[in-house]
Amino acid sequence: MSISPSSEICRDSRISEDVICSLARLIGDPDKARARAGRLASLMNQIEREDCEGEVEVFKAAADPCRLRILKLLKEGELCVCEIMAALKKPQSSTSHHLSILREAGLVKERRDGKWSYYRLADGAAIEMIKHARALKKNSN
Repeated sequence: MSISPSSEICRDSRISEDVICSLARLIGDPDKARARAGRLASLMNQIEREDCEGEVEVFKAAADPCRLRILKLLKEGELCVCEIMAALKKPQSSTSHHLSILREAGLVKERRDGKWSYYRLADGAAIEMIKHARALKKNSN
């Protein structure tokens, strides 16, 4: 089946002509291609209206191996920065930097007691995210 860019299937204003034509070539049915293109346009409009920045920030924060270790440490309970430093064998500046990224992403909470700072998981969602990531990796093998 040959569909030219100027054919009727490629005149949908919601999706580019190239996309509709590509779908029509792949699917082989211009009507099904138009329907799928419409559904894709609707999904993309919905996704674009949603704010994805929060999720991006969380995934970026958790993507660093050091920060992932911090989250796993905090699974056992609240720790002061000095304890986290000792466990990671990292300097205070590096540890504090990682903790600030985790805090800004909403993954950990800070509690100050005089000159000491204590950190804990914001909620169980961070650990659930790690468990899901592990399960996804395990199931992909």
